[in-house]
Amino acid sequence: MKEDFLHYVWKYRKFDVANLRTVNNETVVVHSPGLHNANSGPDFFNGQVSIAQVLWAGNIEIHVRSISWYKHKHHEDPAYDNVILHVVWHFDERVYRKDGSEIPTIELQHWVSAATVAAYKKLFRNTANWIPCERDFRMVDDFTLRNWMERLFIQRLENRTDRFARDLENLNNDWEALFFQSLAAAFGTKVNSESFRSVAQSVDFSVVRKCATQPNMLEALLMGQAGMLEGDCEDLYFRVLKDHYSFLKLKYAIHNDHIISPKFFRLRPNNFPTIRLSQLAALYCNKPHLFSKLLEAKTKDDYYHVLHCEANDYWDTHYSFGKQVRNTSKRLHATFLDLLLINVVLPLKFFYLRENGRFSDEEILVVSRSLKAESNTIIRNFDEIGVSAEDLLESQALLELKTNYCDTKKCLQCAIGNKLIRKKL
Repeated sequence: MKEDFLHYVWKYRKFDVANLRTVNNETVVVHSPGLHNANSGPDFFNGQVSIAQVLWAGNIEIHVRSISWYKHKHHEDPAYDNVILHVVWHFDERVYRKDGSEIPTIELQHWVSAATVAAYKKLFRNTANWIPCERDFRMVDDFTLRNWMERLFIQRLENRTDRFARDLENLNNDWEALFFQSLAAAFGTKVNSESFRSVAQSVDFSVVRKCATQPNMLEALLMGQAGMLEGDCEDLYFRVLKDHYSFLKLKYAIHNDHIISPKFFRLRPNNFPTIRLSQLAALYCNKPHLFSKLLEAKTKDDYYHVLHCEANDYWDTHYSFGKQVRNTSKRLHATFLDLLLINVVLPLKFFYLRENGRFSDEEILVVSRSLKAESNTIIRNFDEIGVSAEDLLESQALLELKTNYCDTKKCLQCAIGNKLIRKKL
């Protein structure tokens, strides 16, 4: 028996409401189960119950075994002084307040139907399945699924705000600097994300702003800090950038001693660090107040327009210094723009709007629904069990569902799990 199940039973009153009694055989009427608390402290706040026809208002604590009250040292914690009811599955110890009065206890196993327990056990018995409910997932109605998808998507955005908050504090609330560092990490993709972040963090953003007035200067700064202008090369463009970087090092007293070196191995040429850093430099040279411009964007096309850029012409015929290849323009394609939107632009805009009291869920949701769904192993596996992601919002929601609910067996905290258990009763 898991405590999560008892929380579910209590929250949704999945017990014999009409005949409920305490272990002392006192009648219990639940007027309100209380507000579910996911943080420290009692499990439900501000509940209301009548015990032996006396109305009580306060907090409610839930355990599998009543002795856990003492194991968790609740009797020593003032946060539990206002507990009016102890709800347990197994009653094996009476519990008392500091003043010596006994806290009424309900032994829930006598008041929960066998069908409810069976439905719960069936859901968690499917350990061999990719997700516990994969055979029943399609039984959930579209309304429930759509609303849960949107909530999961918002949760996924919220989960990314902690790092933004820490970095913003370190940057003295400079939102443009925060965006530059976050965007640089995204340009590095999975392989070079931390490398590019270390490059962006290695110089003050004021230096980036100054260099952005001259495209070659900013490209020289980024590539030099990434350690890509070391050694000698007969290539003219390499020499130009190296000369610029030598000048910048002296002028701004910068160094790259602690940079994480970027990798080329097993990358497609279009993702080579040379190409991505040149594109990043070009983007900032064309649009110095980039984050401010993205805050004004409303539609997918608006975002694409602001983020559009091409690497320096030199890279049309090169992927690395001194090695000429067939001529192809190195502009950002829609697939990569979508990655930037979902990994940086939308999460940071979400965070900014909330921090400044201007948030509207609808704006972020509409843009996300206009973008293509991702394609990866998790999304393909959901597709195989009959759950297809129609857009980027839904693919992100399914990733959040799999990672933070299915993999951790939080079925009772999931709208789908809740719906399926109720259907079986």
